[in-house]
Amino acid sequence: MVVNAERPGHSLHPGHSERPGHVESPGYAESPGPAERFRSAGPGRHGRPGHGGVPTGNAQDVARRYQEFSWREARGRSDAHEELSARIGQDQELCELLAGSLPAGNKQQPQLLLAAVRHLDGPHAEQGPRGAAAYGRWREWTIRHWDQVRDVIMRRGTQTNEPARCATLLPLLARLPQPLALLEVGTSAGLCLHPDRYRYAYEHGHRHGHGHGHGHGYGYEYGEAGGPAAHAPLAEVGAADSPVVFHCQVQAPVPGAGPASAGQGASHLPTRLPEVVWRAGIDLAPLDPVAEPDDLRWLQSLVWPGDEARAARLSAAVDAVRAVPRPRIVRGDLIDELPALAAEAPAGATLVVFHTSVLSYLPYARREEFARLVRSVLDGRDGGGHWISQEHHSVLPWLPLPAHHTPRPDDPLQLTLALDGHPVALTGPHGQSFRPL
Repeated sequence: MVVNAERPGHSLHPGHSERPGHVESPGYAESPGPAERFRSAGPGRHGRPGHGGVPTGNAQDVARRYQEFSWREARGRSDAHEELSARIGQDQELCELLAGSLPAGNKQQPQLLLAAVRHLDGPHAEQGPRGAAAYGRWREWTIRHWDQVRDVIMRRGTQTNEPARCATLLPLLARLPQPLALLEVGTSAGLCLHPDRYRYAYEHGHRHGHGHGHGHGYGYEYGEAGGPAAHAPLAEVGAADSPVVFHCQVQAPVPGAGPASAGQGASHLPTRLPEVVWRAGIDLAPLDPVAEPDDLRWLQSLVWPGDEARAARLSAAVDAVRAVPRPRIVRGDLIDELPALAAEAPAGATLVVFHTSVLSYLPYARREEFARLVRSVLDGRDGGGHWISQEHHSVLPWLPLPAHHTPRPDDPLQLTLALDGHPVALTGPHGQSFRPL
């Protein structure tokens, strides 16, 4: 599914919509061209300037979205994206261009625009524009090439595929009855369907607040060059010939959530790889980074500037699955396609339906419909099966969390890992941390 971009649930955490004093007003002349053309293109639907009759957004809403993205998403993760999105949020003309020429909703996501410019080798593509003069060059290039940028945005989606999420899925997959039949909804490039093709190192983790400006801090301690801090591993498991190792920082179990575990949650960690006999996925626009170089290039464009470690993991994971049979990937809607695809899973295997950062793109009623459908599909299967969800807590608010762990606005972004509707851990969005509940 074309998903995975922004932190869901902003409305649950009132707070800063703009970082005070972070960006000065642009000091360059406005560039004529596409922005002026779109501004005078005549009313679209809803009475706003349009492009091809598609529903458009409001420039103030777009500006607020970029400011929110800068403060809540990029802050502490990517200095380049934090500054760039904040500047765009204060750029009235550019926000009018985005509101008037892109459909409201997912196509106006900040990360989609930023990735599209990087995909087209726009200025400062690798590290992002820093300072007013550099932003002026980025802005001028983006407006001048707006037709190409818009084409990428309309053809693509923020379907990041982070294979390191397998590190947080593995503790559950390894302990289920084997062998497994894996079915991922919102599978993107299908890299998370190969948990048995990677190596894993689970290490002691130490929370220490926001790690600012490193692109991979997420509020946890990491060593130099993007690698995890040096600690004796709690567990190591994986394919010996794999070209990639996923490091996962293991936190102490949440206090009061259950019996304390020795070794900072070591008893929750896997000691073996799962035996996978069938792999399948559903996506609105599946990618094939093995066969299609442009698909791999798009995935790399979605990696935030400065996060070289994540970019290297992505390339290594593609190499790790290059020689193995491709999973069965169905193009379509996750609810429409799930029952028929699940019926193809071989008898005698434990069917596991799983997803990560997918359901935020469904309206609340559709999320409830999906949850009912998954339970129905698994209940109707001979031998049953299991449902693994890894979503931000605001997406599935019916999942209970320990009362003392009420999320706060300044908490590092974490996902709730749940098995059959029961939360079992808090995890980093890119598989970088695991904290048992």
